[in-house]
Parts: sequence; structure tokens; C-alpha cells
Amino acid sequence: MFIGLGTVTNVVTVAAGALLGVLLGNRIPQHARDIVTDVLGLITVVLGFGSAAAMGTEALRAEVGGAGMLIVLGSLLVGAILGTALRLEQRIEGLAEFVQRRFVSGGQDARFVDAVVTPTLLFCVGPLTILGSLSDGLGRGADQLLVKSVMDGFAAIAFASSLGIGVLFSAVAVGIIQGALTLLGFVLGDFLSAAQIDALTATGGVMLLGLALRLLNLKQIAVGNLLPALLLAPLATWGVAALL
Repeated sequence: MFIGLGTVTNVVTVAAGALLGVLLGNRIPQHARDIVTDVLGLITVVLGFGSAAAMGTEALRAEVGGAGMLIVLGSLLVGAILGTALRLEQRIEGLAEFVQRRFVSGGQDARFVDAVVTPTLLFCVGPLTILGSLSDGLGRGADQLLVKSVMDGFAAIAFASSLGIGVLFSAVAVGIIQGALTLLGFVLGDFLSAAQIDALTATGGVMLLGLALRLLNLKQIAVGNLLPALLLAPLATWGVAALL
């Protein structure tokens, strides 16, 4: 066992799931692929609500009183403004288009972009990504990331069967982001308080709900533009706690 095992396992399961999904894709009728995507959307709703409930935990209330929801709301609003100004969603899509031009023939394909962007956000925004990677880096074990690896592997099969080979490239993003967080935990140690982790978890939960709406084709929310909120939530928690 070694630090980083969770991320390595996660990358392998996503890549294997994506390849298996591509192989199965042509054998699965379109209406079956659509219902699989709908199921992923529904599961993401459940995960999102479960994570968003962290804004009411005892640890968060102990540090910021009843300001937990305001911290999450403020982080998302300011994060959305920053992300929109930085055009994060467009940059992520642009990177996906570059990957397609560089590695895949056939010209521009909106489905390929969706196949890279949507799974990448789903695999990298959830609380297990952040908490599991930090825990792995702190030497507390990779249990959370191993559980996430199984979930992501099955999700990759479903995504790839519906959207195609682009899902494979989300494994690269998983490796980079989770690897960086694991390294951060290893180098800096336990630098987030329980309250800050809860605020971050709740913020990520709301973002997962936004992804669920995209998967269910209810609203195309630019979740990529909300990414700065994940940095702002712990900072806002620290700032509010310091003022109280």
C-alpha cells in the first residue's frame, strides 16, 4: 500500500470503464443508453442532496453559528462571478475540443465535448474527490477513493456507452486533480478544519445538483464556472469564524 493508491485505482477504473462502455455502446439501443444517462442523473441528485446537507452539521454550526447556508450561497455566487469572468466553462470545453483535434479524427463533435466535460466534472467535483484525496495524502488510507473508484468505473461505462470515447480522457483529469490534492495533503498535513470541510462538502453538493440537471436535460447549468466556489467555501468559513 502506498500514498496515491486511491488515485491510481480511480484512474484505472475510469479508463477501463470508458473502454468497456465504448465496446458495449454499439450493442445497446439508443433508448437504453438514454435511460442509463437518466439514472446517472437521478443518482447524482441523491449524492448532491446528501452532500449539501453538510451545511447543517454540528461542526459548522459550532464555528459559524447559523451562517452555514449563507457561506455556501455566498461562495457559489462569488465563485460564479469569478468563474464567468475567467470563462472557466468555455476554457474546459476548449480544452476538450483541443483533445479531440489532437487525438481523435472526425472534426468537431459536440457529443465528444460533452463526453469529456460532464464526466470530468462529475468525477472531480464530488466531496469524495477532495476528502478522499486529502485523506490518502495524510496517510489515513485510500478507502474513500477506492469506494469512489468503483462508482466512477460503473459511471464511466454508462457515459461511454452513450457519449463515446471522449469519456476516456476524463481519467486524465481524475489523475491530475486527485493526484494534486493527495500531494497537497501529504505536504501540508491536516490544514482544513472539520467546519471548513463541511462547507466545502455542502458547496460541492450544490454543484452536483447542477450537474444532475444537466444529465437530466432540465437545465444546462455552466457548472465549470462554479469551480472557484470550492476554494472560497473554506476561506469564507475561516473568515466568518474569525469574526465571531
